Amino acid sequence: MSVQTVDSLPRRRAPLHRPLLYFAAVNAVLAVVAVVGMVVDDRVIAGSTAWFKPGKFAISFVFYCLALAWLISLRPKASRLTGAMATVIVVAGAIEQLVIFGQVIRGNRSHYNMTTTVDAVLWITMGSTIIVLFLATMVVAVQLSLSWIGDAAITWSIRLGLAITLVGLALGNLMPGRESGVDGIAGAHTVGAPDGTPGMPLTGWSTTDGDLRIPHFVGMHALQAVPLFAALLVLLAPRIPLLRVLRVRLGLVVTMAAGYAAVLALVTWQALRGQPLIHPDQTTLTVAAAILTGVVLGTLISIASAIGVRKAVPA
Repeated sequence: MSVQTVDSLPRRRAPLHRPLLYFAAVNAVLAVVAVVGMVVDDRVIAGSTAWFKPGKFAISFVFYCLALAWLISLRPKASRLTGAMATVIVVAGAIEQLVIFGQVIRGNRSHYNMTTTVDAVLWITMGSTIIVLFLATMVVAVQLSLSWIGDAAITWSIRLGLAITLVGLALGNLMPGRESGVDGIAGAHTVGAPDGTPGMPLTGWSTTDGDLRIPHFVGMHALQAVPLFAALLVLLAPRIPLLRVLRVRLGLVVTMAAGYAAVLALVTWQALRGQPLIHPDQTTLTVAAAILTGVVLGTLISIASAIGVRKAVPA
């Protein structure tokens, strides 16, 4: 049985990627601009306030870039390829944000908009940058996955979080090309009704039909959720002796990641069936209960793995 005393989180071995930090800072400012826009601008685009989508994208980019910059800095050895791909992510993201904010200023939809030649060029440009961003993220994910960062629990949290994030990014491909019911709009995120249905507060996700933005969001942010969970276990280890056992932490990380992936599969299936997140049917609830049961069992098994070595762990 592996036992490891935890003193601290993995230390940075390389400088934080500056372009990612700068882009995160820019998006933090853009998020404030979007909030102000929502207050002073009463225009509505695709059923929601004009500045709602730019604000969501800005906040998402802030967390995405900060997490990626931190993970890259933990690599034992700096990599020019990883740094270059991170810069590509910044450039692709910047182009995407320019189109989104530019279209809001023009009073037009940014996504799937083929209404005019200008709109079509902007959408095709943005769609291309999304593909570039995905491919660059995949290269960074492979580079990070080949590195041993911290202990096994931390290393696998990064690998699994990045893998789920790539799936979440890929799920965005479910939206372009869907029948929108609106002339000139070549895609939709709502399943079972045209876009613009009543939405949940803060997220805007449909409360009446399926919404493909949900799995895209859930999957994409595994990059933060899973490694942060592993970091939380490290921070709690000094107070909870059981968490000083490496096998326990690793088991909990794997269980959490498996549960996260299962939830991602569930919300994707739910959205594709045209079912709103907040109104699950009996089938969805049954699957959710099965996932919860699996997570509980995985947690108990992880804890039980420490039986017999607990006395060896420093109090």
